[in-house]
Amino acid sequence: MTFKALRKVKPDAKGRVLLGTKLTHGISSYSVIEDRARGRIILEPNVEIPAKEQWLWRNKAVLNQVKKGLQDSASGKVKSRGSFSKFADDEE
Repeated sequence: MTFKALRKVKPDAKGRVLLGTKLTHGISSYSVIEDRARGRIILEPNVEIPAKEQWLWRNKAVLNQVKKGLQDSASGKVKSRGSFSKFADDEE
């Protein structure tokens, strides 16, 4: 594990610590982890996903297939099959 010291911050009168927008961009919440042995508090960033997409993150087999497809696409290991727009259904 590699750590990088960014800056020192001080809690305000209510005990809050401001991290700034650079460190919080795209983050919806943090898990607070206490490392008592080393006297540290670690903030683990979290992002939220829509409930209708949660199935993908719970189904590891499908998630791995999606990841492989993205890797194949990024490395050019795919070919165009044309437009699938005729199969699109605007109703969910």
